Amino acid sequence: MTLSETETRAPAAAPARGARIRPPRPSDKPNGQWKVDGTEPLNANEQFKQDDNGLNVRERIENVYAQGGFASIDPTDLHGRFRWWGLYTQRKPGIDGGKTATLEPHELEDEYFMLRVRIDGGQLTTEQLRTIGGISTDFARDTADLTDRQNIQLHWVRVEDVPEIWRRLEAVGLSTTEACGDVPRVVLGSPVAGIAADELIDPTPQIDEITSRFIGDPELANLPRKFKTAITGHPSQDVVHEINDVAFVGVTHPELGIGYDVWVGGALAAVPRLGERLGAWAAPDQVAEVWHGVASIFRDYGYRRLRNKARLKFLIADWGIEKFRDVLETEYLGYRLADGPAAPKPLTIGDHVGVHRQKDGRRYVGATPIVGRTSGEQLTALADLLEAHGSTRLRTTPHQKFVFLDIEEDRVEPLIAGLDALGLSVRPSLIRRGTIACTGIEFCKLAIVETKENARKAVLELEERLADLDLDAPLSLHVNGCPNSCARIQTADIGLKGQIITDDEGNKVPGYQVHLGGGLASNERDEAGLGRTVRGLKVSATGIADYVERVASRFAADRVGEESFAQWAHRVDEEVLR
Repeated sequence: MTLSETETRAPAAAPARGARIRPPRPSDKPNGQWKVDGTEPLNANEQFKQDDNGLNVRERIENVYAQGGFASIDPTDLHGRFRWWGLYTQRKPGIDGGKTATLEPHELEDEYFMLRVRIDGGQLTTEQLRTIGGISTDFARDTADLTDRQNIQLHWVRVEDVPEIWRRLEAVGLSTTEACGDVPRVVLGSPVAGIAADELIDPTPQIDEITSRFIGDPELANLPRKFKTAITGHPSQDVVHEINDVAFVGVTHPELGIGYDVWVGGALAAVPRLGERLGAWAAPDQVAEVWHGVASIFRDYGYRRLRNKARLKFLIADWGIEKFRDVLETEYLGYRLADGPAAPKPLTIGDHVGVHRQKDGRRYVGATPIVGRTSGEQLTALADLLEAHGSTRLRTTPHQKFVFLDIEEDRVEPLIAGLDALGLSVRPSLIRRGTIACTGIEFCKLAIVETKENARKAVLELEERLADLDLDAPLSLHVNGCPNSCARIQTADIGLKGQIITDDEGNKVPGYQVHLGGGLASNERDEAGLGRTVRGLKVSATGIADYVERVASRFAADRVGEESFAQWAHRVDEEVLR
């Protein structure tokens, strides 16, 4: 579906709110844009990608490194191409966060790997879940973490075991292909795609087309950096679309019917920028083409000389949204997209926790572990529990949660009891429901501070301390081990960024810088916005519960009417937030 040449284009959307980011400054040096500067590599990272496509390392892993062990791995493969198959070396135990920035990667890394299982759309069967659980117990010391990108990560994996792990995953339709690396990462999809009673459109066909056509395609396996995608047809806008490189949000066009509002250029990290509406509407059968066009622009025009500028958000900051859309349509699509409306404000919470009606009359049940931490044993038990209650389908979510599908109404309460026994809460406290955490210093070479355990302890303490506090919505607490924002600290009510801080006695200790009042479009706010930072406001790693109790209590006492935490945090004086 296209517009005729006589039709006029609607004004482009206003720039999304976010940190100001600057493209590389004009200079005599090329920026590594392939269609502008040519394809000559301008740094070591670009060189190794051109020397050998990252996808090719699989053959060496299976036939050389798995036999020779860790010591046999070529350093460039180890620190580069392994990522194309979901493998990162993990942090060596006992190295404190103060040394993260001073040691070389080989000094920080252990001879074990994090393995990321790619789960596009978060869609799993109990057979697949049981397979992941078995791999965890057999090869990963019973570790398993839900990520906020719907994947499951395992740790303590040896290279010798990777071929067998791949064999088991692929036997049930799972893979680790391009789960990491400078490639199209996992496609976030609505966890209730195809089953929610209030769904506008099921994005599963679009997710399937993108992944089947383009994931593992050598033509897209050398991007400037990672490329993130989100697609939803649910009115809660449940895929954090504003912080993805490209996103599609279900919307009804007044003339053309149900399709997708297209967003581009979102990403957080140390220099966050919220995505922008392209101003275009894509029909369901156009989504894969539009996705491929945006990814190809990134490949061909993205900045490659400086790795810290090699995300799509920097190109869009340079070009502007109107030029980006024009290049997409004229150079890559060959037709104009229809102008389209924005999706309305969400009316419900998008984490899907609790019991909800499916379109077929059955129920889906959303449950949360504490900060995404689970285990192989628990995953296997979950598969057994779900099957015992008549279902073989579940989903992971972008909020480190599970959604269990196809539950008959009379089996809901027995399932909830079984989930409680496994440590998964369908009716969690507001603080447990809203807390997520990245991997942290336990396994991550970039981390400065512990996250999972600190957040877990804080949640358990706060459930007691805040039990009588008048909070009517989940308080989002996001805990990150470094400035890279894997846990989306800038878009949380309370975001904690790991760093070494100075305590009251002058000692250097692990702690966090505090961001307050961030959030994405939700039932509480019309549009996304980044959190506020207060100069000098930092908390120690052991002081999370104390700080959250203090600021939450002040919010409950000082809020005006139905004011949200984010509105309050941006309104009050800095001293109130300390």
